[in-house]
Amino acid sequence: MNSRSPSSAKDAPPILNFIGGEFVAAGSGKTFENRSPVDARLLGLVSEAGKAEVDAAVKAARAALAGPWGALEMNERTELLYAVANEINRRFDQFLEAEVADTGKPVSLARHIDIPRGAANFKIFADVVKNVPSEFFQMATPDKKGAINYAIRVPRGVIAVIAPWNLPLLLMTWKVGPALACGNTVVVKPSEETPATATLLGEVMNAVGVPRGVYNVIHGFGPGSAGELLTRHPGIDAVTFTGETRTGAAIMKAVADRVRPVSFELGGKNAGVVFADCDFDAAVEGMGRAVFANCGQVCLGTERVYVERPIFDKFVAALKARAESFKLGRPEDASTGLGPLISPEHRDKVLSYYERARKEGATVITGGGAPKMEGELAKGCWVEPTIWTGLPEDSAVVREEIFGPCCHVRPFDTEEEAVRLANDTQYGLATTLWTTNLARAHRVAAQIEVGICWVNCWFLRDLRTPFGGSKQSGIGREGGVHSLEFYTELRNICVKL
Repeated sequence: MNSRSPSSAKDAPPILNFIGGEFVAAGSGKTFENRSPVDARLLGLVSEAGKAEVDAAVKAARAALAGPWGALEMNERTELLYAVANEINRRFDQFLEAEVADTGKPVSLARHIDIPRGAANFKIFADVVKNVPSEFFQMATPDKKGAINYAIRVPRGVIAVIAPWNLPLLLMTWKVGPALACGNTVVVKPSEETPATATLLGEVMNAVGVPRGVYNVIHGFGPGSAGELLTRHPGIDAVTFTGETRTGAAIMKAVADRVRPVSFELGGKNAGVVFADCDFDAAVEGMGRAVFANCGQVCLGTERVYVERPIFDKFVAALKARAESFKLGRPEDASTGLGPLISPEHRDKVLSYYERARKEGATVITGGGAPKMEGELAKGCWVEPTIWTGLPEDSAVVREEIFGPCCHVRPFDTEEEAVRLANDTQYGLATTLWTTNLARAHRVAAQIEVGICWVNCWFLRDLRTPFGGSKQSGIGREGGVHSLEFYTELRNICVKL
């Protein structure tokens, strides 16, 4: 993955589909550009898969399922997954360069989160499948001899994995890891914005000897392109998706006629609740990360902040200082705290909410626009870290997911009010609470309608625990044994004694 800018589209390195263990261009010859969000330089031309390539990928996955992959014992599969993780780590710098080039995020962030977790997901789920318990029941029968029942887990089959652009490797392997550990095969459709690391993973699969067809990658867009072709394909047995709620709804419609299971992690408009008895400095630092990390492009990030009134003004001032401390710049610069948004289209969406907040009368505490960047960086997708106060709860800025480095801060007076405000949303993905009152922490956390609630922390994940959203934030749970509920089917065996 060469980070140097090609002189023209003709010179750009191709990013190909990976089907049946081979890197292949689309028969149609169609390509689309992959450009850096930092400075708009051309990173490569991506081969856009059509119907023929999607058909070939699904066929390759099904052949591997019925052949070499399906014939492996569990311990043989898990050994290969450990080898995949080790090979990612051996090629750490390659993956780091590819991920940073596609996303523009600071190297310091990707080095400590994206690539290590991308590799660890294979080891985590290799260990899970080796240690998952099974059911066993004895039952009485009329002849008094009895019978036994036990359940075994079998793979669902060919899984369509549709991955997002904000944490491309991490969230893609969060799905591919358990799918393969359970004996499935996959066809991955990475975001058109971040095609590189999913493609590079194909090299890893071949290098460690994963049978051809187990892991396949097709590139393209959603409606009318590879994404829609994949979700509607009759050879797909299940679909797992992370992304916008509207896209999740479209996928549900696409698979409804064939009654295929889905696993969704969708949008969020997450709340943070800060009580006056919090560890103030820790709360400011933690909420600063929850709001601004990865330029706000984190499904678990916080866009609604509720602060108990006695510390409201002090907290807003401290969060403002935190926002203004972030340096925007090139990802390889060690002093860079925030990168750009992922694309010009997403930048324009976020800036439209910034403009809407002003029109609705928000008090702009800091930010609120696009920063002036110098030189080549002026071509990038930059926005300012932004904090608002003063908007009503029915404002679109408060209710709709923006997915940028911004938040609205509002005071509250009682615990009951804080719970009501946090739950007043169509979403239910995550929240973070800050208090030193242990009884209050347990009491409030149990009342927040989300899939995960952090107390005095944010983004702290034990990968064995259930993860997912409530309401319009998703369907199902991932993590540890909970992932197996989607990636396997239980088969009961009853034996008459």
